[in-house]
Amino acid sequence: MLTVATDDASDARAMLDFTTLRPMLLDERPIDMAEPGWIVEIKQDGWRLMAQVDGGGVELRTRGWANATKWFPEVANGLGALKGGPFVFDGELVVQDAHGRSDFDRLQDRARRRRHYPGADPVVYCVFDLLVHRGIDVSQRPLKERKALLAKLLARPLASILYVGHFAGSDGAAVFEQAVLPLKLEGMVAKREVSVYTPGIRSADWVKVKRKGAIPAERFKRASR
Repeated sequence: MLTVATDDASDARAMLDFTTLRPMLLDERPIDMAEPGWIVEIKQDGWRLMAQVDGGGVELRTRGWANATKWFPEVANGLGALKGGPFVFDGELVVQDAHGRSDFDRLQDRARRRRHYPGADPVVYCVFDLLVHRGIDVSQRPLKERKALLAKLLARPLASILYVGHFAGSDGAAVFEQAVLPLKLEGMVAKREVSVYTPGIRSADWVKVKRKGAIPAERFKRASR
């Protein structure tokens, strides 16, 4: 069990506990990304994955909180190269095609065996948030601060790990038109740069902007999360 204190003794909120942690969820509603204070990220078409790293030890959990550490050893090995800790990450697990796009069906084929096997499609963990940094709970700091810490932490490339960068919200429409549509990506996620992390809550501060027709509704009935 990982339980960490905050870095501010006056902060009386509950400490973050990985054993009960659940991912922050996305809203879906019309927004004006040009409104000041938004950032946008490319939305990956994969599985939500939470990760805990502590002194080289790694634990991976799906959205449904299944222990996936042994399912994806390349990700566990990549994160295990991080020194120190504890760290807690949020991100999306994908299989990428030759153009770097996520392929959900290939991920499902890989994941359903719940192990690595000869000829298995390699997976990549696309990390977009940092909740615990070197034993300090940073989940209630503004997103822009968490992203800065995450970018610095993952500045040195790690095998099977990809830092998810972002664009200013004012560039969101251009990114959608010039990247999401022509490459047939799933969509984007718009986030308020001052947003805190709210585990298990569908927050209006994180909003998915999907490409029309990108995800069949029935898909989630067969996604083991």
